[in-house]
Amino acid sequence: MQASKNAPLVRRSLSILVADDDYDTVLTLSTMLRDEGHIVHTCVNAEFVMEAIRRYKPDICILDIVMPAKTGFSIARDIIALKLPRRPVLVALSGVFSKASDEIIVKSAGFDHLLRKGGDPSELFRIVNGIADSDLPPEAA
Repeated sequence: MQASKNAPLVRRSLSILVADDDYDTVLTLSTMLRDEGHIVHTCVNAEFVMEAIRRYKPDICILDIVMPAKTGFSIARDIIALKLPRRPVLVALSGVFSKASDEIIVKSAGFDHLLRKGGDPSELFRIVNGIADSDLPPEAA
């Protein structure tokens, strides 16, 4: 998105789904993202994520890797299998997969990015703002 010479760059508001079985994590992430002007949907139960994907058509899905009933890896495969016209950017959220070498595992599972729980929030904003500032469709950013 290009700003004119006299107009500031205005980020577009994104639809973001945050799915984690830890309520505090969901609350923290959703509050930070809403404060930045994004529309945030949340799931604390992995079994409802696919319904939320179909209903809200998010630009970005932030998925916890380790959840009861269904892992983030499994959910990512399900999202990719939907063959959506515009697949959301998939962001893995994990405290378990937190080493740099784990990024290879996460990306081979279909995720576009890895966020480490307890990490620097600026990494979350770098990913989200990169997509919001882009002229490209979110999945290509």
